[in-house]
Amino acid sequence: MNEQRAMETEVLIIGGGNAALCAAMTAREAGADVLLLECAPRQFRGGNSRHTRNLRYLHRSGNAFLTGPYLEEEFFNDLLRVTGGRTNEQLARLTIRESAEIGDWMQSHGCRFQPPLSGTLHLARTNAHFLGGGKALMNAYYATAEKMGVDIRYESEVSDLKIHDGRFVSAAVLSGGSTVTVKARAVVAASGGFQANIEWLKEYWGEIADNFIIRGTPYDKGRMLRVLLDSGARAVGDPRQCHAVAIDARAPRFDGGIVTRLDCVPFGIVVNNQARRFYDEGEDFWPKRYAIWGRLVAGQPDQTAFAIVDAKSIALFMPSVFPAIEAGTIPDLAGELKLDPAVLQQTVTAFNRATRPGDFDPAKLDDCRTAGLDPPKSHWARPLDMPPYYGYPLRPGITFTYLGVTVNERAQVMLQDDRPSPNIFAAGEIMAGNILGRGYMAGFGLTIGTVFGRIAGREAARHARQ
Repeated sequence: MNEQRAMETEVLIIGGGNAALCAAMTAREAGADVLLLECAPRQFRGGNSRHTRNLRYLHRSGNAFLTGPYLEEEFFNDLLRVTGGRTNEQLARLTIRESAEIGDWMQSHGCRFQPPLSGTLHLARTNAHFLGGGKALMNAYYATAEKMGVDIRYESEVSDLKIHDGRFVSAAVLSGGSTVTVKARAVVAASGGFQANIEWLKEYWGEIADNFIIRGTPYDKGRMLRVLLDSGARAVGDPRQCHAVAIDARAPRFDGGIVTRLDCVPFGIVVNNQARRFYDEGEDFWPKRYAIWGRLVAGQPDQTAFAIVDAKSIALFMPSVFPAIEAGTIPDLAGELKLDPAVLQQTVTAFNRATRPGDFDPAKLDDCRTAGLDPPKSHWARPLDMPPYYGYPLRPGITFTYLGVTVNERAQVMLQDDRPSPNIFAAGEIMAGNILGRGYMAGFGLTIGTVFGRIAGREAARHARQ
């Protein structure tokens, strides 16, 4: 490759998703010269953020986009529930408190929210939805950043960082067939996790990672995470923990996005390829528990499972982009799904016998449950007895990984000797493991990215302009 002369800027942003853009716009507003490097082509810019559709934030009353209040203690308790307490409380509460400001800030930077949604997601009070989804949000942010004077370069992959005693000096950037050295006074790493790097996933998951589907961008290979860890950044997070959901097994290997997610699990049963149930499908509301199902399916033979519902439930959830597999009887459906018909019929019969009468209500934790069944179904348990029957094949869909770099409340990357780097900052998925030790709740990744993107941009600009 050809070596070009060095470029210089005050704040270098590595990444092109929500956290990177929030950092870039904030740093630019603070008066810094900002260069943003996105490794993807322009048409695929935005990382995983272009597949999102909402975010969760603290608010004291309802508004045009939210139906009611969502205060700090409820927010924090929801986080504790999904993480099992595996979170840095200081950073978690900082994220929650700072999120109170982001709704107005996002709108002032081009975001448009839509009126509250109804349906099975139960998010109308806690989460605001983007009009046009994540891609519209990213397009708006890119347009705003460009108008503000942020220098944006596409197909520019940072291959290495020069770091001396914990201080960033320069970045080696592959662009247009050449290597460019970029010097900056501060750098913000907002380049995502390593979920698209199958070989790296195999280091922790083994060969079963070959059966994982990557829901988002194929460009999140974890290069900057690896470089930072190798350069003395302190790691955070369990490398086997990730935001993983059950998605339609017919989805493409990469970049299928949210339309491949299946929300039918609470309204039916899920069986493995031996036609046996293996977990409580009605444990809690879907936004609080949907992210456990990727790991559950990953633990089944061949990393495969099947969701089954009947005619009375088929209209209760948002369907996959792929049509359901339909049959008039359970044995016929088993044949279509390549399951043992006798075993599936036995599983369904046992489930139906175990259901107890109750008042079915998808909007609350109802009293429709099973008795004497292992595993139980705690809520929304109704017999599968109304044909036709519908099945969806499931695979683990990985959204992002939780192994990352440790940061402090100023978004500074912490070093292994417990010092904060003076000029290396991180935001988004690359540091989300500080707050998400495990599990997930809908819209919270965008919250972390927005809050810490703004913090990182502000602090990087402050350092650069001292």
